[in-house]
Amino acid sequence: MAGGAIELIGLEKSYGEVAAVRGVNVSIAAGEFFSLLGPSGCGKTSTLRMIAGFEEPTAGKILIDGVDVSKLAANERPVNTVFQNYALFPFMTVADNVAFGLKYVDLSKQEVLSKVGEALDLVRMSEYAKRKPGQLSGGQQQRVALARALVLGPKVLLLDEPLGALDAKLRKVLQVELKALQESIGITFVYVTHDQEEALTMSDRLAVMAAGRVEQMGSPSEVYEHPATAYVADFLGSANVLPIEVVGPASEGRTLFRLGDLLLESAGPSMEPGPAKLVIRPERIHLDPTTDPSGAIPVTVVRTIYLGAMTDVVVSLSSEHSLVVRVASERASGFERDDQFTVYIRPRAMRIVPQSGS
Repeated sequence: MAGGAIELIGLEKSYGEVAAVRGVNVSIAAGEFFSLLGPSGCGKTSTLRMIAGFEEPTAGKILIDGVDVSKLAANERPVNTVFQNYALFPFMTVADNVAFGLKYVDLSKQEVLSKVGEALDLVRMSEYAKRKPGQLSGGQQQRVALARALVLGPKVLLLDEPLGALDAKLRKVLQVELKALQESIGITFVYVTHDQEEALTMSDRLAVMAAGRVEQMGSPSEVYEHPATAYVADFLGSANVLPIEVVGPASEGRTLFRLGDLLLESAGPSMEPGPAKLVIRPERIHLDPTTDPSGAIPVTVVRTIYLGAMTDVVVSLSSEHSLVVRVASERASGFERDDQFTVYIRPRAMRIVPQSGS
């Protein structure tokens, strides 16, 4: 379906003296799967509700395909919403639930049946058309809620943590299904979640939010590999975030910094001398002894944390800082408390971010 581009311009929302959303500027392309990611209270649901028309902005604009819809009622906007609790009518059949929104559209009975059938086919629920919601699993109810939202042909589908009530294994299955559905119908999805794995798995792009503001926006790989702040690094995936002192530029576009009594170099944008934060992903630290003595960092094992396929090895540096190193569990059996060895961290695996915004 054509259209569905969204632009949020200086969007703000206050509840009395509490500012829930503070100057959000976001552009979402038509047909994009875009996620708003952040902890409870960060403003992501308030932002979604303003796009839906359930809340009126305190300031700013909401454009859909270039048209300002900020003052339009929810039913006048080309959007529909799927909530975490699904809000299905328990006394209606699946087919009647999906058809409910079409009661207010000028369609013949045959046209309604056709649209309901198409919507149920999309979510693979046709065989359950005559059942009641209470006869369905949580995952099946979620599919029905999707069909009910899609039957009206919105340009934008808003999803407020729709998988939050499901168990972990089912969530993983439905993440893949939801992304495949979005790609097949081609409409814009705006997805609210606090689950980093959901956001990384499904999103074309995402915005990480904190205290009502967008901290960083980009593709999952961009935000994960190149976090702009310590907050983003720590929230999106596991990260070692350590206080450092930037010394100044080094050779070959690298930055020289001090971590405790260690003098190291990182690749990437140069930073002004002074206090900063160092971000290192646990999986990018190498436990094997390096052949480059200048790059070897002596460490001592503190403990190991078994995660199934992977194990986190917590090690201490001579500077009294600690690091988490993630390795395949089959390699972790030989690590014992107080074992001493060396690790190596490539300069491009270390990212320096400002001390503020953490």
